[in-house]
Amino acid sequence: MNRHLWLLAICQGLFLTNNVTFIAINGLVGLSLAPLGWMATLPVMGYVVGGALSTPLVAATQHRLGRKRSFQLGLAVALASCLLCAYAVIRHNFWLLCVATVIAGYYNANAGLYRFAAAELAAPAWREKAVSLVMAGGLLGAVLGPNLAQQTRALMAVPFAGAYLALALVALLAMALLAFIDFPPPPPKQVADAGRPLSEIMRQPVFIVAAAAAALGYGVMNLLMAATPLAMQQCGLPFPDVALVLEWHVIGMFAPGFFTGHLIKRFGTLPIMGVGVTLNALCIMVALSGVDLRQFVVALFLLGVGWNFLFTGSTTLSLQTYSPEERDRAQGALNFFVFVTLAVSSLASGVLVTTRGWALLNLGSLLPVALTGASLVWLWKKQRSGRAA
Repeated sequence: MNRHLWLLAICQGLFLTNNVTFIAINGLVGLSLAPLGWMATLPVMGYVVGGALSTPLVAATQHRLGRKRSFQLGLAVALASCLLCAYAVIRHNFWLLCVATVIAGYYNANAGLYRFAAAELAAPAWREKAVSLVMAGGLLGAVLGPNLAQQTRALMAVPFAGAYLALALVALLAMALLAFIDFPPPPPKQVADAGRPLSEIMRQPVFIVAAAAAALGYGVMNLLMAATPLAMQQCGLPFPDVALVLEWHVIGMFAPGFFTGHLIKRFGTLPIMGVGVTLNALCIMVALSGVDLRQFVVALFLLGVGWNFLFTGSTTLSLQTYSPEERDRAQGALNFFVFVTLAVSSLASGVLVTTRGWALLNLGSLLPVALTGASLVWLWKKQRSGRAA
């Protein structure tokens, strides 16, 4: 472990501060500005749609510019998009807000590669723990995000405009910290252009399961998290309660990062991912048991821990599927699947929670949870039969 990893972990925390604040306020701002109630989470959806659309561009800039300059470019986009979000809210322009969040998606896709960069900053024997440590940096977002939304929502005459301006300052801070991180140089161009075609990489069973677990696990988490502020408002719970629930949710997402890597080294990747699936199922059971503040806190905390085990595990699993020269295309493909799933879940969360209710939303989440579990069992059996042979 070195100072570059710790600085990258802080940058991850500032990235999650942006994400958590967006989740906390975008649905509520959307609900106040949208022409129709079911459109409330379109600004949330715009953020992940922008991420999906940006994955090929991010892969190209990572390949051409290297880690450091590409990450700085992502933060410059974050700064500009947050200022545009603030302007859209001040002007009460719903569609401009959606455009701004789509632009912000480039930062989402770009900073989503911090976890892969972590593995490159550590010795091979420490890769799992390096990924886990940088993921744990998101704990900073658990504290800053909800509190930033709470403290800045009335900073200006227009609700939440101050929150977007605060996020612009967060992006500037991350740019300053990133300047002190030295990443390994990218492979020479002739080497970086070598390697297997993406289609061949994607046909590997390990890649299929890593992509499926990352996409479905993140999709379930986003489906429930994006709907939570709206569901709690429908239940008559005040915004400070929303901030509290999101804070414990993000603590659940990132606090395990201090030991998830150790658990993966000791027990294996697939068993830890299996625990993540179980925790997701428990989250849904708790959410279906009632709509008091207690149920929201416990359910979202379990959802966060389950996501951590699945996402850290899938990231670690994916490291087996590509060589250094195949890095950018493989990581871009993994993130593309994640962002497409997030886009669908973001729209579905607003539609379902405003038209069908919180209970039906949770029941629908059982299908992707079951599919994730089935994919893990399939890979486990495939690896076991291969060893037996």
